[in-house]
Amino acid sequence: MAKGTKEAEDDAATSRRGRPRSAETTNAILQSAYSLMATAGLAATSIDAVARHSNVSKMTIYKWWPSREALLIDAFLHHASLMLPLPDTGTPAERLRSHAAAYAKALLGEFGKVQLAVISECISNTGSAEIFYARYLSYRRTALVDLIAAGQNDGSVGAPGKPEDLYDAIYGSLFYRYIFGIKPISPAQARNLVDTLLAIR
Repeated sequence: MAKGTKEAEDDAATSRRGRPRSAETTNAILQSAYSLMATAGLAATSIDAVARHSNVSKMTIYKWWPSREALLIDAFLHHASLMLPLPDTGTPAERLRSHAAAYAKALLGEFGKVQLAVISECISNTGSAEIFYARYLSYRRTALVDLIAAGQNDGSVGAPGKPEDLYDAIYGSLFYRYIFGIKPISPAQARNLVDTLLAIR
């Protein structure tokens, strides 16, 4: 699972043309973009601002990312991979509980605000969140759906539904309560939600 996360990051950091990217420069750009989103807000996180903050030329940023939205999503992905790595040890049930609890905790801080802002930006500029799904959520959703399926196969997950539906029920509940300002689910409640919806044995 951890290897998959690294592969996703590597894919996001692959140069589309020209010479291969410098990992140091890529990290500087992504960290600067996330830092600006978290502290100054999305409106202030322009390509110009990221270039100044990271001491990298605008030309380099434009060469490596097809749009501002793509850069913001990759910056969020980069931070999420560090803050919310997909668990790679323990039983499927333990890993699912751990990740759901960590996500619930992250939503209570700046991570939740930045995620909502990036999704809103994508919808505002393109009419949908498709680019966010393609560059960020698709990989993570697939990995956790596979984990639920593994739990069903080894008997630790007793819920008989489709893994995709079970995933959406868990993470949809967490995000729904966050975006509408309903009392957020605590990490402990997130673990209980996983146990209830997946009929963890």
